[in-house]
Amino acid sequence: MFNKVLIANRGEIAIRVIRACEELGIDTVAVYSEADRDALHVKRATESYLIGPAPAAESYLVIEKLLDVIDRSGADAVHPGYGFLAENAEFARALEERGVVFIGPPASAIDAMGSKTKARELMAAAGVPIVPGTTDAVETIEDARKIAKNDIGYPVAVKAAAGGGGKGFRVALTEDDIEEAFEGAAREGEKFFNDGTVYLERYLPDPRHVEVQILADRQGNVVHLGERDCSIQRRHQKLIEEAPAPMVDEEMRARIGKIATDAARAVGYHSAGTIEGMLQDGEYFFLEMNTRVQVEHCVTEMVTGIDIVREQILIAAGQELKFTQADIQMKGHAIECRINAENAAKNFTPAPGMITNYREPNGPGVRVDSGIGSNSEISPMYDPMVAKLIVWDEDRESATRRMLRALGEYEIGNLTTLLPFHKAILATEQWAKGETCRDLVEDKAWLKATDPPAPEVPDAPEGEEPAPTVTQDYLVEVSGRRFDVKVVGPAFGGGGGPASVAKKPSRAKRSGSGGGGGDALTSPIQGTVFKVLAEAGQKVEEGTLICIIEAMKMENEITAHKAGVIKDLSIEVGGAVGSGDTIALIVAEDA
Repeated sequence: MFNKVLIANRGEIAIRVIRACEELGIDTVAVYSEADRDALHVKRATESYLIGPAPAAESYLVIEKLLDVIDRSGADAVHPGYGFLAENAEFARALEERGVVFIGPPASAIDAMGSKTKARELMAAAGVPIVPGTTDAVETIEDARKIAKNDIGYPVAVKAAAGGGGKGFRVALTEDDIEEAFEGAAREGEKFFNDGTVYLERYLPDPRHVEVQILADRQGNVVHLGERDCSIQRRHQKLIEEAPAPMVDEEMRARIGKIATDAARAVGYHSAGTIEGMLQDGEYFFLEMNTRVQVEHCVTEMVTGIDIVREQILIAAGQELKFTQADIQMKGHAIECRINAENAAKNFTPAPGMITNYREPNGPGVRVDSGIGSNSEISPMYDPMVAKLIVWDEDRESATRRMLRALGEYEIGNLTTLLPFHKAILATEQWAKGETCRDLVEDKAWLKATDPPAPEVPDAPEGEEPAPTVTQDYLVEVSGRRFDVKVVGPAFGGGGGPASVAKKPSRAKRSGSGGGGGDALTSPIQGTVFKVLAEAGQKVEEGTLICIIEAMKMENEITAHKAGVIKDLSIEVGGAVGSGDTIALIVAEDA
């Protein structure tokens, strides 16, 4: 067994791996960026090393710095978690050359499955059904246009060959959309995976996203742990996962389980891994293989009782699986909700910030995987996931009720999260029927209704800004019943009257428009300007794309809030913007 494992990751997955190592009697080494100095995984590990001063978003990706920490700490194995370098064959090979064990698959399997085009070709050759489309890279927009029109048909999915986690995935509903989809997928592939290669496949309009968890040891034993349903997604990224899948029966489970184990054997795989697929009208298609532990591995652990991370470590240490396929039993039902720092009511806009009070739910069948606590900061430099809330019960209906109870107990002070969204969607008839809920997730009016109403604050006298407001929680008792009451009102000075409020110009005047507050287009998020698609003097319509802001590993399109002419554009590519900062002034055409 290993003596010391370095965890090349952060947040909740780092904590998850540390727990597994502690139970196996293994010391742990954490690494951290400048932004993560006070993170819980840094405090929890046996040893911790700073890998700055690279920009925080890049620190965990610098292989040379990680290798230096390995040498300094004496770690004899590395667990990459997910994301970052988890599916980086170069990293796995660099460790092998140093005699350090990569707790994951061999580099050859990462290479084979890391390229989606190569993986599709391998799977087709092995008799595994794939979604109809290309198995070779598509070089140009002109080629993409011809293939989509003549061979596949619309709608068509354009995907980065090295993509994953929803990155580098665009859809062209018609021929008019193919250029934008091609460029967007290639751009994200280059940005997130250093590979702008794309391919095309048939876009399935409302499939179930069903994936199979596998474990394979170095002795050639391969088992699957059943399937998970991950159909509820936004921007092709998962929000809610459950096991077993609602629409999969025993016959289908055996069939897709065989597809998964055949796929693993086809590439000489060992470690934990996931075969992702699409299920529609009784047909199951291979989508991709994730050569790592998945974010949603927890639901499979809850229904099988198998610690997937522990098994992953034991496999890496050369141990043989202690169970066979016949030993695997799925019991009850598990649901996972990703608690992201996002505002669903504003189309899942990232919402980084500082957490004040923090209280996790508990009780029978409730599990929380998180890497945060009170006074933790959710940085705009990383993924927006704050925590994962997982529940188990004897069936899907009971698990849903337990999840709603747990969501109601969860307190994350001063941070906008998806808690209201999860409560709303789990209470719908569509969820109860096991539908994909895709129409709800894409319905901006329905999403807006998930936002709790903001407290009303009296208007300030003309020419003055509203007095600063304070929020205070009280516990009151009325006729023997206790109520939690939130009071929002103006701040008061020590003399008992309203504190004096200095007169300030309106935000529009402060930003230089000289007109009413309706001219300023402001940023809804904190982030970095990735692309500017408009210029001063340009005439725009309401909804015209002005720029793209990257925040929390997501591209966010900022559009004109009204028709007019851009009088002033106060951003540039690579520049930082804060929430509420003015992006542009859009004035009436005759102004």
